[in-house]
Amino acid sequence: MPALSPVIAPSILSADFARLGEEVTNVLAAGADWIHFDVMDNHYVPNLTIGPLVLQAIRPIVKAPIDVHLMVEPVDRMIEMFTEAGADVVTFHPEATPHVDRSLDLIAKKGAKPGLVLNPATPLSMLDWVMDRVEVILLMSVNPGFGGQSFLPHVLEKARRVRERIEASGRAIRLEIDGGVKVDNISEIAAAGVDTFVAGSAIFGKPDYAGVVRAMRAEIARGRGDTVAI
Repeated sequence: MPALSPVIAPSILSADFARLGEEVTNVLAAGADWIHFDVMDNHYVPNLTIGPLVLQAIRPIVKAPIDVHLMVEPVDRMIEMFTEAGADVVTFHPEATPHVDRSLDLIAKKGAKPGLVLNPATPLSMLDWVMDRVEVILLMSVNPGFGGQSFLPHVLEKARRVRERIEASGRAIRLEIDGGVKVDNISEIAAAGVDTFVAGSAIFGKPDYAGVVRAMRAEIARGRGDTVAI
């Protein structure tokens, strides 16, 4: 199975919300591929962020895919609200629903790509019975709840093991990572088999979005062993 093209997905959790429309427009113009939404409910995680009205507000100006990561419990009502607001990808934590199959099916029925999120300590056995239905597997490389945390290195081995499962499945499943992703570690993350990279504070708040995205692409190419420019 050919490798999927790398995706850089800036997380608006680190954007300037006073000018969010401008921020997402600028980061996409700088070369980013997706926009990532970190949705927290002050229940599943100890923080409260954004709801579907924010997605609905920026959807008309964002032509790129919008990737929604639900850190909420329960998830099904939020799946409905965010897909109706225009989400293209929806991922959730298996611990946050009593029926993982039902939640995955609901995302697909609502027209979005379904995915599961694994916390740093969540066992990979969670994937055993769903590899035929997920289109994205998101690995948390921090414990969820807050932006700006440091990358947990042991997640690299987890990424390598998930990549093996994806290859064995024969399906084009994206392997995404979220938490502490920066220019100086994205090469080793790519080398571990990740193809979709969520970055928040590493991009937003920097003076040159395009420069950061270019540097990330160069490091991803190096980690993947690509011989052509991306």
